[in-house]
Amino acid sequence: MNGRVQRKRETEENFVQEVEIIDHSTRLPGTLVVPAHCHGIVIFAHGSGSSRLSPRNIRVADHLNRDQLGTLLFDLLTWDEAQDRENVFDIQFLASRLAAAVRLVTSQSVCKDLPLGFFGASTGAGAALWAAADLGQSIKAVVSRGGRPDLALPRLNEVTAPTLLIVGGADDVVIALNQRALKSLKQGSMVIIPKATHLFEEPGALDQVSEHARRWFLTHFRS
Repeated sequence: MNGRVQRKRETEENFVQEVEIIDHSTRLPGTLVVPAHCHGIVIFAHGSGSSRLSPRNIRVADHLNRDQLGTLLFDLLTWDEAQDRENVFDIQFLASRLAAAVRLVTSQSVCKDLPLGFFGASTGAGAALWAAADLGQSIKAVVSRGGRPDLALPRLNEVTAPTLLIVGGADDVVIALNQRALKSLKQGSMVIIPKATHLFEEPGALDQVSEHARRWFLTHFRS
């Protein structure tokens, strides 16, 4: 089973579904938002210690929704699974959860034939790129925010989706890890947000992330 819709509601601009992504016997809650005249769906992969309720990911998703980009925010792990640090850094396991999310999205009639992309944060970026390597041409674009693409290093040369790596200018260690990963990507680009730290908490930093992501997804979904 791909998943199920728990309830639906419509706002003035968006069609919203509370869903469950089902991976074997595990059920993972999520929220699918599909704006009118949607250009494509962005599936979010949160980082370690976070969830579908990440305020930063929600803020980026809201920005994307305003420009007719659909979003799915969901929990990659159950509460019990997240207590095991091995699960948090098991990138292949997390990538399988993203694949289950893709199956759910593509099973929804409201998403029929829409292009798909991933937005990954921290360890979620590694999972997003691993999943993109597994899923090939079905993933049209990937964006990493303060990500750990190096965790998917064995698979990066298999990623066909254009990938944007966004890193804070004050996040020195992560800059180095992203620069290394960039060399392995076939279609990769990197943007550094000046003076931003790992969580992009500085005034205006997350807005810049959102805008770069919006442009990247619109460009590659349309192409």
